Amino acid sequence: MPYLYQKKSRRHFIKTLAGGAGAVMVLGMLPSFAVPGRKKGVRLNLLSDTHIPENKEEVYRGFYPYRNLLKGVEQIREYPADMAVITGDLARLEGKQGDYEALKGLLEPLNGGMPVAMALGNHDVRDHFLAVFPETPGERAAVSGRFVQVIEYPDLRLILLDSLIFTNDSPALGLLGKAQREWLDTYLKEHTEKPAFLFLHHTLDDSDGALADADRLFRIIAPQKHVKAIFYGHSHVYRYDVREGIHLINLPAMGYNFRDEDPVGWVEAQLTPEKGEFRLHTVAGNTSRDNEITRLKWRG
Repeated sequence: MPYLYQKKSRRHFIKTLAGGAGAVMVLGMLPSFAVPGRKKGVRLNLLSDTHIPENKEEVYRGFYPYRNLLKGVEQIREYPADMAVITGDLARLEGKQGDYEALKGLLEPLNGGMPVAMALGNHDVRDHFLAVFPETPGERAAVSGRFVQVIEYPDLRLILLDSLIFTNDSPALGLLGKAQREWLDTYLKEHTEKPAFLFLHHTLDDSDGALADADRLFRIIAPQKHVKAIFYGHSHVYRYDVREGIHLINLPAMGYNFRDEDPVGWVEAQLTPEKGEFRLHTVAGNTSRDNEITRLKWRG
């Protein structure tokens, strides 16, 4: 995929993110970080919580998830990338097969331009998803009952984990489980030659709907210095944190927000072995942060 010169940012932002690993939030009015001739790293378009319903006119909190993703795909087509990644809650509520069929139709304009990798969230159903999307990018890991994927690039690696345990339940907690954690522990210890980036759905805090085994996950990944960042959704909030030197990137929801102050949209990302650069694109909600750029330096 060629890397094209992009539009300039329309807004100006200069912020600082406190914490480890030298995180820095950036300036506006810069050309896109996907520069012609770039050979290192990977360019991604990142989405989460699309919540696509079979009925395209379904509305929640005044948002139409179908229309939001339709607009998002139109935007994404203007920003060629190696891949798009969606971190779960693909379906509206109950993971109906019709929801995934509607999602597949919305993603169709990206076919031939960029593959789409998807993780599963607490509003998804594995069997229904795989019936509609039987072929996915990368290699599927041998973790029984879970949808785990590994996607290789020349100088970095993406690992999509499966935190789905209950569909449309409350509290909407997630769980990797022992088998998946053991697989990840072994895999990371055997594959240390390039940086790894993890993707999953659930948040990593101590809320009732977070990843129940987050602490056990960090016991696995904290000593593995080649693990640089975790990307996730679930909260419908766009924010950046650091834990034990690992960057935590909470992607905004595409379907709708829970709070009026939060953006609804997607993130254009450039990952290299040393750093990451991210630009927010809004489609609805609070659009004041549209084109905000964030730069992060990974731990050594």
